[in-house]
Amino acid sequence: MDLRALRYFIELVHSQSFTLAAERLHVTQPTVSKMIRALESEVGSPVLRREGRALRLTDTGEVVLRHGRQVLAAYGELTQALADLDTAVGGELKIGIPPMSGVLFTSVIAAFRRNYPAVELKLFEQGAKGIEAALLAGELELGALLQPADRTIFDLLPVARHPLWLVAPATSRWQGREKVELAELAAEPFVLYGESLALNGIVQNACRKAGFEPAVAGRSGHWDFIAALVEAGVGIALLPRLYCEKLDAARFTFAAITPELPWDIALAWQRDRYLSRAARAWLDQARHALSEPDTASTIGGVGHAAPVR
Repeated sequence: MDLRALRYFIELVHSQSFTLAAERLHVTQPTVSKMIRALESEVGSPVLRREGRALRLTDTGEVVLRHGRQVLAAYGELTQALADLDTAVGGELKIGIPPMSGVLFTSVIAAFRRNYPAVELKLFEQGAKGIEAALLAGELELGALLQPADRTIFDLLPVARHPLWLVAPATSRWQGREKVELAELAAEPFVLYGESLALNGIVQNACRKAGFEPAVAGRSGHWDFIAALVEAGVGIALLPRLYCEKLDAARFTFAAITPELPWDIALAWQRDRYLSRAARAWLDQARHALSEPDTASTIGGVGHAAPVR
């Protein structure tokens, strides 16, 4: 079976769009379509069906997706193990980092680059859901995930935990409040996160539990743009405290949300999967950074790291 066809199929399932899948794979849309047709010809049955704008898996597609991830993961382990026969720490390392989490890893990236210049570091900016799927498919060795993650599948290195705070214009009716009940925001327009980001689901589910469906005024995966939209009067937002502390308090209203909504980030890798020397070196570098108080505050405010396997 063509491994490229499997990879294209899995990316299409994750992206739910031929156009987006082609962009992420750096190929043309007809190439993706051609690979899917070739895969269907090989397995002798359709793997996808359209339901409106959504792409749904057929029974055959479910089987191909499940086993295809295992095949790609095994192939990735084989190629990495062969590359590691060289005694030097080199090659390439693929890490997934959600757009909202980049600032948490800048010091680790800088230190890793200084200590392991022979490693080509490839950073993939995707939502946590896409990163989880890529980890399972063996396309990434390490990735930052929003917690909770399945600990029967992943080993984890805690990175940061911050509550979400309300961010509103400086003249908002919550000015001077330390805490705001989430239900109080029911009538407000929200600047939410991109639909592919796991944090978006956390906010929307919390709003539903509070008894309302948030009205979406805009979306972004970048905290600074979200803040700019809030300041412009587009709507309110819920941002991790870490980013609220970077904003000018004179231009915004900030308040803690109750019940608390945590933004909890951990570095994850697939349990019992072979990790390259570069990946192991990255984890050592991250653990070292997390154990240093001066550095920890810049990558999420964690003063120590829990033991990992």
